[in-house]
Amino acid sequence: MTRVYSLAYLSSHRCTPPEAIRVAAANGYQFVGLRLWPNAPGAPQQFLLGKPDVLKETQAAMADTGVGIFDVEIIRIGEAFDPHTWDPLYNACAALKAKAILIAGDDTNEARLTQNYARLCEVMRPYGLTADLEFMPWTAVKDAKSALRVVQNAGSPANAGILVDALHFGRSTTTLDDIRAIPRELLHYAQICDAVAGTHFTVEEMIHTARCERLLPGDGSIDVQGLFDALPADLPVSVEVVNFEREKTAGPGEWAGICMAASRPFVEPRA
Repeated sequence: MTRVYSLAYLSSHRCTPPEAIRVAAANGYQFVGLRLWPNAPGAPQQFLLGKPDVLKETQAAMADTGVGIFDVEIIRIGEAFDPHTWDPLYNACAALKAKAILIAGDDTNEARLTQNYARLCEVMRPYGLTADLEFMPWTAVKDAKSALRVVQNAGSPANAGILVDALHFGRSTTTLDDIRAIPRELLHYAQICDAVAGTHFTVEEMIHTARCERLLPGDGSIDVQGLFDALPADLPVSVEVVNFEREKTAGPGEWAGICMAASRPFVEPRA
């Protein structure tokens, strides 16, 4: 069974959307992930919304290479939430034929968060997009059990999803049994990387690692092999390794190749 690979935004953060697509194509990826909405005001992103020339160039690169858009980032569900805030993002996803939008849950009122997640799924449904809720230990959705509880209490919408990131698996209380307990229909893709495992890190340390200093699979102490053995064998893999220091000595294309080579042994069938 051949794995499907996507080059995550954080692995190609130095690229524009069309550049990321061409880098992915040159290194054996079938998809890319894009960050078209920043994770905080003024934070890094790829600029495409409201730029028809960039959209057209991105679509041309997709047509030329056959590389598609898998996921687009990011929607954060906070206390004051209106799903229509992201209408421009949904429209861009439709134009790019994207499959999923990455969702973060920030509202500590879980009942309200759950209600807003259900609203979001309903708004996204006509666009053919899944709403993949990523558990992260510094957010209100801290582990896999929390993510599953939110999705199930939201009524398990048809386009609901749970995103498993190896980093957050290794730095939360999530167990392999918790991963196995996620219904198959909620899993659309998973993110691979490595780091020092543990639940003793401060919020600042966790965020720094996630955004600046992930390790290649095999270079840390997260049970990456166990995780991907517990996940479905046909699940698409988003290769998400950002490491500012390591990237100083490798261009975006070389880095994409390094990340792919390090990831394959953990997710390809073993003889």
